[in-house]
Amino acid sequence: MSETTYGIGEGPAARVSLSLPEGTAEAIRARVGKREFSAFVTAAVERELRGQILDEYLADYELRRGPLTAESQEAARLVFDEVFAEGDEWPAAS
Repeated sequence: MSETTYGIGEGPAARVSLSLPEGTAEAIRARVGKREFSAFVTAAVERELRGQILDEYLADYELRRGPLTAESQEAARLVFDEVFAEGDEWPAAS
């Protein structure tokens, strides 16, 4: 039996259990409604993953090449967002 591996944002929906503080859950429901709750959480988690992947990349780059200026870090974030945030392919988290 072969198992398919999916990237971030790919594959069929998987039911997971999630615990949130009630105030957070209520704030989400108030903002997007009950029907869009999962989509909102999915988008938030994907943004967080994208940020963590970029942070890992920048840390690795700085270990190999030295510190980046704040301007260079922002430019890297803009390029990363342009290339991966709306594209069909996400980089893998390490």
